[in-house]
Amino acid sequence: MSHPIRYSITAKDPAAHLFEVTLTVDTPDPAGQRFALPAWIPGSYMIREFARNIVRIAAASQGRKVALKKLDKHSWQAARCDGPLVLTYEVYAWDLSVRAAHLDATHGFFNGTSVFLRVIGQEDAPHEVDIRRPDGEGYAAWRVATALPELDAERYGFGRYVAQDYDELIDHPVEMGDFALASFKAHGVQHDVVITGRVPNLDMARLTADLKRVCEAQIRLFEPKSRRAPMERYVFMTLAIGDGYGGLEHRASTALICSRADLPVMGRKEMSEGYRTYLGLCSHEYFHSWNVKRIKPAAFAPYDLQNEGYTSLLWLFEGFTSYYDDLMLMRAGLIDEDDYLKMLAKTASGVQRGAGRNKQSVAESSFDAWIKYYRQDENAPNAIVSYYQKGSLVALGLDLTIRSETRSKRSLDDVMRALWQRYGSSFYGEGEDAGRGIGEDDVLALFEEVSGLKLKRYFDRCIHGTEDVPLAKLFAAFGIDVDDKRDNPKPSLGVRTTKEGNDCKLANVHEGGAAHRAGLSALDLLVAIDGLRVTASNLDTLLSRYRVNDVVRVHAFRRDELMAFDVKLTADGAPQLRFAAQDKPASAAKMRRAWLTQAS
Repeated sequence: MSHPIRYSITAKDPAAHLFEVTLTVDTPDPAGQRFALPAWIPGSYMIREFARNIVRIAAASQGRKVALKKLDKHSWQAARCDGPLVLTYEVYAWDLSVRAAHLDATHGFFNGTSVFLRVIGQEDAPHEVDIRRPDGEGYAAWRVATALPELDAERYGFGRYVAQDYDELIDHPVEMGDFALASFKAHGVQHDVVITGRVPNLDMARLTADLKRVCEAQIRLFEPKSRRAPMERYVFMTLAIGDGYGGLEHRASTALICSRADLPVMGRKEMSEGYRTYLGLCSHEYFHSWNVKRIKPAAFAPYDLQNEGYTSLLWLFEGFTSYYDDLMLMRAGLIDEDDYLKMLAKTASGVQRGAGRNKQSVAESSFDAWIKYYRQDENAPNAIVSYYQKGSLVALGLDLTIRSETRSKRSLDDVMRALWQRYGSSFYGEGEDAGRGIGEDDVLALFEEVSGLKLKRYFDRCIHGTEDVPLAKLFAAFGIDVDDKRDNPKPSLGVRTTKEGNDCKLANVHEGGAAHRAGLSALDLLVAIDGLRVTASNLDTLLSRYRVNDVVRVHAFRRDELMAFDVKLTADGAPQLRFAAQDKPASAAKMRRAWLTQAS
């Protein structure tokens, strides 16, 4: 039996944002043990080079210093030694996100990919980690939240935790601090809700009750008979701040960031847009427990943590998850039909706004996520399409197509269950199917097999091609009318602006719009329109004095040069789609209810 790899991690200096990690390898490679820190974190497809945050590192064996050679930007090799090898290193943790690590006097958070060096060649050994309390009286109330199994630590306490291998170790983020904690059971499985940050009058009872409904709806979708969740315990970890949004999935937990205003307030029962958005985020990351954490593309089975993992299937894993996240709020009874259709219309309008959808397919967007989606620049709306947003419309179109052409005998739910049964349910088990991902060429065949339909044309046009999903045509069978509310379009420059101090900065210039045709560019600072000053907040007010096709004189700074442009105002090209449900014919309304209110 192999010796465990042993770590300890301490919040050594919260004021300096430093974690100290010790790593003990009882049986190092006789030729010289190599170590590496991941270059990226699964779920966020961008090379982030976490090793840059290692401040200092040293190696020793039996009390004697061991030479440590750096091989590349994230790898080291220790010299040969006869006994156990101990690495000691400090990690700078000041990334307020769900992807890396953050530490100060208020809390500590880390993903294993940011702090735990991989012992190359011993990744399959058990991995233990001793999470230690910071020194000082101010940390007496701190607790630990993680889905890592306890070794000798008490639940929510400091102490030793264990993972069966390195992959499991880095798939359980850790939050430490004086946080709010509540629990609920969803079909018998404990789910913990952890909220870090000051949130006055937090209605934790409402939050846990709502999350319970969402979790149970998703469990029923994948396991309608057994109603068995794919984990023994799940942890929702949320950092509440003044303004923020984000989430990252893990096999038995999720790390989230939200604005504290989005969390429910005691005594207020309305469903605010912020709270609905937060529940949708929780629903999205929880759905990933099945779709991408266990049902994986072959390119992620296993992950290559030092290099990009290319797949053209993120539309399936992120886009389909984006489709189901809000649908699960509907099926859980947390939003009504009108709200759900408004959310769908908002997504469809957003996709149609960008010219990039005519240039890049969602399959291409998936493959190029590493260099395009996660590295968007000012030209992104004109060049790329989101595999999240259009991917969700692709899923919607497939669901409606399958339901319509099979007369509701089959649906996308059946496809997701088939994916789960064949690729996901045994992924972390044993046997020949363990660790198997779905291949690029296997997806269409599975969809056609489960649905009984020929779907290649749809795949060619909407997934591998750039055609829009024909929503109006598909919605007709479900009694949903589609229209665009741009009856009296406003004059527009065809831009998206941001504030820079009190200046109005062009963040994006939409292809074909008035600003583009006149020669204005992204990053220009607007100064005046027809001699009247433009500020960060008055552009719409100034433009409201004009009509479509009026020509205005626009002054703007490009770098430090003042430039003038004659701009012919065009009609606002932003789609304003509206989806409206009709009660007749009754057959269409019945199909719509079956789709929206229950997993078939």
